[in-house]
Amino acid sequence: MTAFNAYQHIITSLDFSQPSACQSEPLLIGQSGALSAYYAPFDYVNREARVVICGITPGMQQARIALSQAQQAIADGADHQAALRQAKETASFAGAMRNNLVNMLDTIGFQHYLNAQSCSVLFGELKAQVHYTSALRYPVFKDGKNYSGSPSMVSHPFLRSMLDTTLAEECRALDENTIFIPLGGKVEEALRYLANQGVIRDQQILAGLPHPSGANAERIAYFCGNKPRHTLSNKTNPDELDARKARLIQWALAL
Repeated sequence: MTAFNAYQHIITSLDFSQPSACQSEPLLIGQSGALSAYYAPFDYVNREARVVICGITPGMQQARIALSQAQQAIADGADHQAALRQAKETASFAGAMRNNLVNMLDTIGFQHYLNAQSCSVLFGELKAQVHYTSALRYPVFKDGKNYSGSPSMVSHPFLRSMLDTTLAEECRALDENTIFIPLGGKVEEALRYLANQGVIRDQQILAGLPHPSGANAERIAYFCGNKPRHTLSNKTNPDELDARKARLIQWALAL
């Protein structure tokens, strides 16, 4: 029995009008101290993907959207695979973060690997070649709030077990040349962990991009050449960003 089969009757019976509904007791998968994990329908894997965009874990709002969409798909008579695909696609990566990611990927020349003018095609004509996922597939919360990387996924047994199972399972289902784009250093660490386990190769990981969050606006602007060095605040290290960009440009050229 798949996870979706096991939780389908629960999904159809709950009211997901409030984000906190995704932390309903019947959806609880497991917990360890302040950490808790809940089921949400993020099981779909696009096995044809050339590129994987990997976040840390679905947030509360993202989980609610996916659960609500799955509930609607079931009511509409969709089969399980279609319901899972609709739920994941509806709740996946969008907004300003998407634009920031595209701009950074274009800056390092990743669009040439895609034979495209811009990496925006990943969200348009090439979207069928993209797989969206999270290092922790199912929503994880710390003290009831969105988990943001502490404690470390790699060092905490409860979280590491999810890397060893669901994330490793997804990676093995994909082509050995699939490129993984981690959203932030914590996700990069998780993918490096799987590379050390032999699940994927280091060369598959596009490591070093600043996180595309709006909170990183200054670093992203400098990385993309849109903000002069002399205007940067003390919070931004231009030498580090220059070194990252140089490495990533060489990495993209070698693809």
